[in-house]
Amino acid sequence: MKIKTLTVSEVNNYIKKILDNDFILNNLSIRGEISNLKYHSSGHIYFSLKDENSKVNCIMFKSKSFDLDIVLQEGMSVIVSGRASVYTANGTFQIYCDRIEQEGLGELHIKFEKLKEKLSREGYFEDEFKKPLPKNPYRIGVVTSETGAAIQDIINVVRRRNTKVDIVLYPALVQGDGAYKTVIEGIEYFNKKKSVDVIIIGRGGGSMEELWNFNEEPLAYAIFKSEIPIVSAVGHEVDFTISDFVADFRAATPSQAAEVVVPLEENQYNQISEYKERLSFIISDRLREEKQKVKNLEKILSLNSPSNRIANAYLEIDNLKEKIEKIIEFKIKSSKEKIFSLNNILNAHNPLNIIAKGYAIIEDGTGKVVKSKEFFEGTTEIKISMEDGYVKGNFTPIEKGGFYYGKERKL
Repeated sequence: MKIKTLTVSEVNNYIKKILDNDFILNNLSIRGEISNLKYHSSGHIYFSLKDENSKVNCIMFKSKSFDLDIVLQEGMSVIVSGRASVYTANGTFQIYCDRIEQEGLGELHIKFEKLKEKLSREGYFEDEFKKPLPKNPYRIGVVTSETGAAIQDIINVVRRRNTKVDIVLYPALVQGDGAYKTVIEGIEYFNKKKSVDVIIIGRGGGSMEELWNFNEEPLAYAIFKSEIPIVSAVGHEVDFTISDFVADFRAATPSQAAEVVVPLEENQYNQISEYKERLSFIISDRLREEKQKVKNLEKILSLNSPSNRIANAYLEIDNLKEKIEKIIEFKIKSSKEKIFSLNNILNAHNPLNIIAKGYAIIEDGTGKVVKSKEFFEGTTEIKISMEDGYVKGNFTPIEKGGFYYGKERKL
C-alpha cells in the first residue's frame, strides 16, 4: 500500500478540520492560570493558560474582547470558554476564546503578594535603606544571561552613551529551577571584589513563571545586603518582581537601566569644562585675596620693621630728652625762684642786716645771746657783735632800766 505524501499545509488543514468537527473541542470550558499575557496593539489578547503540569496558548480576538468585563492580569485564575483549533500558518494549536471569567487569583500571584507583604512589613522596601546611584561610574557589573537579549541591550546603550565606562558581566541563569542562586552568586562576587560601582541584575520579558526567580526571598535578602547599589531591570515595563521593590532603583527594561546608570559622555565633558571654569575663577579669586593679604602684611611689616622702630625710638628719645630738659629747666627755674624767695626771707631776718642799722648782738662767754638785763648781776664777760666785727670784755652794770612804748623808763 502506497502512502500519500502530503504538504505541510495539507497536514495542518487536515488537523484543523478534525478539530473543528469535534464537538467537545468546539465547546470547551477550561480552568487555568493566565501567564505570558499580552494586549496587542491590534486589540487582540494573547496569553497562555496553565495548570501544574501543562499549558496551552490562547487568543481572544478584538471583536470578543469588547464583551470582556475584567482586566486580565498575570497569575489570574480564570475559566475560558471557546474552541480549540490549529493556526495553519505555523501549525500552532490554540484556544480561541469567546468568554473569560475570573475564578480567583493564581497560586504564584498569591505567593508573590504574601512575600511582598512580608518584606514590606520588615522594611525591605523603605527609601531610607536605598543607596544612591553613582553619578559617574567607571565600571558597571551586570548579572544576567550571557546569551540573552538583556546583555546585548545593555552593551548597546552603554557604548552609545559613554565609551569610557567598562562593563563586567557575571554570567547567571535567569530562568529555571534554582536560577536565582546564580544571580545571588553574582551579587556576592561583585561585593567581594569591590571592582564595580553599580550592579544591574535582570533579564528580558516573559511570563510570571519565567520571571519567578526574581521573586525568590533569598535573592531579595542578597539585594538588600549588597553594599554596592543595585538596579533591577526585569522584564518589560508592565512586569514587576520582588527584586524591583528591594533594589535601590527599578528600571522598566535592561535598556532603561543602562540609560539610568550611565551618563552621557558629552554631558560629562561639558560638566568637566564647567568645573574647570569654576575652579579657574575660584583660584583667580583666591590668588587676588592672597595677594592683597601679602600687601597688607607688607604694610604692617614696613610699619613694624626694626629700622622703622629704631627711627621711631630715636624720635621718642628726642621727645623724651626735650621733655626732660623742659622739666629740668622748669625745676631749676622753680628752685631758683624758691631760693630767691628764701633768700629774701633770710635777708629779711638776717641779724647782720639788723646790725647794719646800728644794732649789736650781745653774747655771753658761751656764745649764748643775752636777751635780758637780768643777765648782768656783776662783772660779766660778754661779746658784742657789730657791723664791722666784735669786741670782748668784761662789763659791769651801773644802772638797770627798761622801755615802755618806745620811751625809756626806769624799772
